[in-house]
Amino acid sequence: MFMVYWTEVQCEVKTPHQREFGTDEMVLAMKLMEELRTRQRAGEGVCYVAMQSENPNSVGHPGVDTVGSDYSWKKRRR
Repeated sequence: MFMVYWTEVQCEVKTPHQREFGTDEMVLAMKLMEELRTRQRAGEGVCYVAMQSENPNSVGHPGVDTVGSDYSWKKRRR
């Protein structure tokens, strides 16, 4: 799944927007982002154009919640 986020500014009022796309609609999401960025370049009040993806078939939560006993993290400086 994909979500496109953007903000529109009219008379100094910022209004956030979003639009969801299915996993097979990445091309449509990219086209919307290009349209928004074209409007932005033309001077319209469009900003913060971004896209986020999420795998609906993920079997676990993102990130690390447990590590094995052999894991040892050390901060190394050069």
